[in-house]
Amino acid sequence: MSRSQLRRGSSPPPGAGDDTGCTVLHVDMDAFFASVELRSRPQLRGQPVIVGASGGRGVVLSATYEARRLGVHSAMPMSRARRLAPQAVIIPPSHRRYAEVSEGVMEIFRSITPLVEPLSLDEAFLDVSGALRRLGTPAQIGAMIRDRVVDEQGITCSVGVATTKFVAKLATTQAKPDGLLVVPANAVIEFLHPLPVGALWGVGERTEQVLTRLGLRTVGDLADTPLSTLQRALGPAVGAQLHALAWGRDDRRVVVEEPDRSVGAEHTFDRDVDDPLVVRRELLRLAERVGERMRRAGLQGRTVSIKVRFADFTTITRARTLPGHTDVGNEIYAAARALYDALGLDRARLRLVGVRVEQLVPVGSAPRQLALGERERGWREAERAADRAAARFGSGVVRPASLVPDPDAARADGARVDAARAGGARAGGVRADGVRASGRGEPSAPTRRG
Repeated sequence: MSRSQLRRGSSPPPGAGDDTGCTVLHVDMDAFFASVELRSRPQLRGQPVIVGASGGRGVVLSATYEARRLGVHSAMPMSRARRLAPQAVIIPPSHRRYAEVSEGVMEIFRSITPLVEPLSLDEAFLDVSGALRRLGTPAQIGAMIRDRVVDEQGITCSVGVATTKFVAKLATTQAKPDGLLVVPANAVIEFLHPLPVGALWGVGERTEQVLTRLGLRTVGDLADTPLSTLQRALGPAVGAQLHALAWGRDDRRVVVEEPDRSVGAEHTFDRDVDDPLVVRRELLRLAERVGERMRRAGLQGRTVSIKVRFADFTTITRARTLPGHTDVGNEIYAAARALYDALGLDRARLRLVGVRVEQLVPVGSAPRQLALGERERGWREAERAADRAAARFGSGVVRPASLVPDPDAARADGARVDAARAGGARAGGVRADGVRASGRGEPSAPTRRG
C-alpha cells in the first residue's frame, strides 16, 4: 500500500504548523543517486551504500544515510570513503537513469505549479501561491508532492515550507530524511537564530573562520552584531547580505527555469596522463557524451571549449566558435581536438580534461546550410540512429571504433598507434583519433558493439 493511500482526511501532515503565507516550497530528494540505485537493489536497503567511480581518484556522488553515519559524504575521495566504511557496497553511477528519474520528478512539480526553479537534478523551489485554492494549504501540497514522488518514482524526498527561499531550504535540511517542516511566518527568527553561522548562504569555510574570530558562532550572534562591524570584517556586500539573512529577509522570488547556457562533461584520470592519444580518446568520449545530452535536450550549440588541468592543478581553457550550430559529437570532437592540438603540449602530465558547448539554441531555430561537398546524410543522422539504439538496447551499444574496448590493446597499442599515424588518410585505414576511415578518407558511421 502506498503512502498516499495511508494518508486520508484533511489533517495536516507531521511537521506542519501554521503555514499561512508560506507559499515557497523547497523539495530535495533524499540521497538521490543512491535511492535510485536501491530501487533495483531492494536487498541493499538498510546497508551502507556508496555511489561513485571506484578508481583511485573517484569521488563519492551519493551515499545512503547508513553510510553517512559512518562519516561518508558527497564529494569525498572514494579512497577515504572506503577507509571510513570498508563494509559499504560501492555502485558505479548510472547518469542516464538519474536524468530519467529527475525528469519524472520535475514533471510532478510542474503539475502542481508552473513556478518551478530547479537547482539541480534532485531539488527545486516551488511557488504554490496559485495552487492553494485548487490543492489546499502549502503543507498539504508539500505532503502531496512527497506522496507522489514515492508512488511514481519509488524514492523519497524532504520538503521545507516557508515564506522565503532561504528559510525553506534550511527547513528541508532540518526535515531530512523523508520529512516535511513548516517554518511559520511568525517563527522565522526563533527558527534561525539558534543555527550555526555556517547555515547561512554565502558562509564558506573562510568566512566562517572570520566570523568565529569575531566570536560569532550562531545566526543569532551575527544578527545582533552591528551591520557596520560585519561590513568592515567581510566587505560591504557580503556583510549586508548575511545581516539580512540572519533576520530572515530574503526578497528573491522563485524564477522559472531558464534555458541551459551550456552543456559539458569532464573526466579526471585515475593517474596523470602524458600520452596525447589517450587524451584525444578521452576528448572523443566526452564530445560524444555532450552531443548525446544536447540531442536529448533538443539543443544545439556553436561555441566549443575545452578544459585542461595539469598535474599541479593549474587549469586552462580554450574555446572556438563554429560556423554554425551543432549537436553532433563528431563535430564537437573535431573542434575540441583542434583546440587541444593547438596547445602544443609536449608530454605534459594532465589530471583532467573537459569538453563544453555554449551558445545553445533549440534545435531548428538556427539555420543550417550544407557546406560544399558535404553529404546530405552523414554524422548527424548516424548519431541520431545511435541514440535510438541506445534508448532500446542501453547506453554505449553504439560508439566510435576507438572507444570499443580491445582485449589485446595492451599488447598491440604501439603497433596500432603506428598504423593510425601512417594509414589515416588511406582507404580503410585508421586515423590517429581511432575513428575508421572510408575509401574516400571520410569518417564512417559509429561501430555497433557486440
